[in-house]
Amino acid sequence: MALRHEPAPPRMSLTLAAPFHAASRSARSARRPRVTPYLLLAPSLICLALFTYWPLIQVLLRSFWSGARPGIGNYARLLADAHFTTAVVNNVLYALGTILPALALALAFALALQRSTRLVLVLRTLFVMPLMIPLVAAAALFSFVLLPGEGLLDTYLAPLGLGAANWLGDPSLALPSIIGITIWKNTGYYMLFFLAGLAAVPAELLEAARIDGAGACARFRHVTLPMLGPTFGFVLPIAAVNALVQVDHVVTLTQGGPSDSTNLLLYYIYQQAEQNHDAGLAAAATALSVAALLSLAMLSLRATDRGLHHAS
Repeated sequence: MALRHEPAPPRMSLTLAAPFHAASRSARSARRPRVTPYLLLAPSLICLALFTYWPLIQVLLRSFWSGARPGIGNYARLLADAHFTTAVVNNVLYALGTILPALALALAFALALQRSTRLVLVLRTLFVMPLMIPLVAAAALFSFVLLPGEGLLDTYLAPLGLGAANWLGDPSLALPSIIGITIWKNTGYYMLFFLAGLAAVPAELLEAARIDGAGACARFRHVTLPMLGPTFGFVLPIAAVNALVQVDHVVTLTQGGPSDSTNLLLYYIYQQAEQNHDAGLAAAATALSVAALLSLAMLSLRATDRGLHHAS
């Protein structure tokens, strides 16, 4: 009786097996921890830890454990200090008086200087020039501009019949004068961001709105302004930080006076730390300031996300 030979099962060809092995190798490599991104990020993370997060932790610990009364004693003294309340109110007025007008002027200048011509390039340079001047130098310059009776501002106001004013010595005029200097300093800086945001607005959307009969104001309100949502979300935290940390002109011109009318929050912290040697009170004020800035940053990031979704 003859034996029957079963045919051998077909072998997988090399051309079919190669992709299988390549896929398995890629899956194994995907499961391995990737070290290269962490190595590339290590210098930045180390610098952030040493110069940002560790000082913040030190300030937070000092706000609770420095001083005669540990715990919340520094915060209780801070909230009971009338000078701190005055500094907070002044800083809020300073922020409102600098952020809103500076952003409005920056957006208006960006809309006016949107086209690239020789005259526009010259005007852009003139508007951005205050950005190149340090705030201390700008304060020294404005000390001559605001000089009572003999300053440049009073010289131009005299033909209009306006009397000489003590711009930096009058408690009702000192803070508006500081606000004016800050607006002059920051408007060109914010204009650069709005120019970049306007360049990213799709031209086809504006053209479609124009074809539909929308005027210039309607196109700005319904097309340009919503598309600038991410730009506003980026500029607002920068403006809020500037409103808190820009006190060089206060130190140079008024030292917080007269009668605490220009005493801003950062200058109050400087007074407590360097002049009164009260590290606990200064740390508590710093911790509250950082918390307020973080809250504003989170709100701005949320607004930025909404703007990005709207733009998409």
